[in-house]
Amino acid sequence: MIDIAWFILAVVAGLVVLVWSADRFVAGAAGLARAMGISALIIGLTIVAFGTSAPEMLVSAMAALQGNSGLAIGNAVGSNIANMALVLGVTALIAPLAVQSRTLSREFPLMLIVMLAAWVLLWNGQLSRLDGALLLAGMFAVVLWTIHLARTSGADDPLLEELVGEIPESMPKGRAWWLLLSGLALLLASSKLLVWGAVGIAQLYGVSDLVIGLTIVAIGTSLPELAASVAAARKQEHDIAVGNVVGSNLFNILAVLGIAGTIGSSAVDSAVLYRDFPLMLVLAVALYIMARGFRRNGHGLIRRWAGAILLLVFIAYQSSLFLTMAGSGSVAPSG
Repeated sequence: MIDIAWFILAVVAGLVVLVWSADRFVAGAAGLARAMGISALIIGLTIVAFGTSAPEMLVSAMAALQGNSGLAIGNAVGSNIANMALVLGVTALIAPLAVQSRTLSREFPLMLIVMLAAWVLLWNGQLSRLDGALLLAGMFAVVLWTIHLARTSGADDPLLEELVGEIPESMPKGRAWWLLLSGLALLLASSKLLVWGAVGIAQLYGVSDLVIGLTIVAIGTSLPELAASVAAARKQEHDIAVGNVVGSNLFNILAVLGIAGTIGSSAVDSAVLYRDFPLMLVLAVALYIMARGFRRNGHGLIRRWAGAILLLVFIAYQSSLFLTMAGSGSVAPSG
């Protein structure tokens, strides 16, 4: 009983500090970049986008370094499912999301292509170092493409206007460095604490690292996206709310899986290929249809009923995973 209490405390504390330190890290990096004269647009499309996936990246890197590859893979795929079903489901229930941005109309198909490409890479049941290198190369290509897209899409693009407005004001370099370095140190420490607690729970209950990654860890590391999207929706910044999810999903597949793969080759559980990846792809297609197919004033619209469906899908999916955990109680602890 003492062991499980410590593991649960480690997971909760790790998640809280992870989310808080990611905000510090992003604020420091953005402030430093602005002090160096980098444009707000570039900062928004790179540093801020990276920051929303920083928790997933650090957790997956720590998990891969410790040999818990299932946790790393589950975190990446589970976070994407949480982003689309939980984050956008809750956000659309709060306020129907009008998708106006031309940038998003091009990034939705890109997100689907990236997910399909990753599925093909993993189809042989292995996340190899070559797969990781290809995914990371894809990440850099997407960043460059996004910057080019932003520069050529026009100043009247709603997403770009909203992104620039989200960048923090300039700050002294000393404060920026302090936020950046302290945020990074806390990210590293909290991700290690979170992985320790999550693996401990998995071992005590005899469930796989993959299931823990798809449930507890994925939901926890998606909290920054949930907070950012809900806040954006309340301010009527709908393209930011949806853009947070699309950008985070791209980083999760390309960077999070890429980092885990380059650290070390690992086997991929067949459930990821036959259960989790298909659900992620179905959600991506459904979101594209919602954002492009239901029109109001010439813009896409994710209505409240669509948000309710997304949330119900997420609850059903998580319930099935928790039932799997409950049914595995008699299984020997995994390493």
